[in-house]
Amino acid sequence: MTDKVEILEKSKVTHDVWALTTARPDGFSFEPGQATEVRIDREKWREEPRPFTFTSLPDDDVLEFTIKAYRDHDGVTNKLDDVKVGEKLLIDDPWGAITYKGPGTFIAGGAGITPFLAILRDLKQKGQLSGHRLLFGNKTSDDIILRDELDDMAGLEVVYALSDESKDGMREGHFDKAALKDILGTTDQMFYVCGPQKMVDAVIENLKSLGVSADMIVTED
Repeated sequence: MTDKVEILEKSKVTHDVWALTTARPDGFSFEPGQATEVRIDREKWREEPRPFTFTSLPDDDVLEFTIKAYRDHDGVTNKLDDVKVGEKLLIDDPWGAITYKGPGTFIAGGAGITPFLAILRDLKQKGQLSGHRLLFGNKTSDDIILRDELDDMAGLEVVYALSDESKDGMREGHFDKAALKDILGTTDQMFYVCGPQKMVDAVIENLKSLGVSADMIVTED
């Protein structure tokens, strides 16, 4: 089923990330971490669906999407740079394998943080953040999505890694096997992984080599 929703608010999160708030259709429900196919209600773009994660919570009156604009090609995310409040988006039914399965470590690369935002916000709202950890990799500190909010999540341990910049208080490089072994300590927990496919594949392979079973790793199908 497809719903047409109006953009109510548009705000900048980073130099290339937008938060879009839309109306919420009656009876529309989803779980934190899930996504939907989104299309811009414009000629040509109505046939160009892209998957975006809800970063709002299931009981919010509105829907929110936190979307990175890839400006190196003329695609949907680039076109979202110039959509205006009052325009319409087309959204389909929610889907997605990334949902909360229990305490553990979230490992995100870049815009891969978006499904975890909803999950972490939900845990914060319930007072259940303690005991969770977020490993968040980006190219530079300017690329970190909603860093202030993440740093303010009491009980959540956040470890940042930067691949293209050296910054006090942040790791350099990627969350490779050596980094994961150094950070994790125990692997007796759930692991949630989202980001560019190459990064996801490498992290999952490294987790398995450290003794994590496949059924303890949550990622998108």
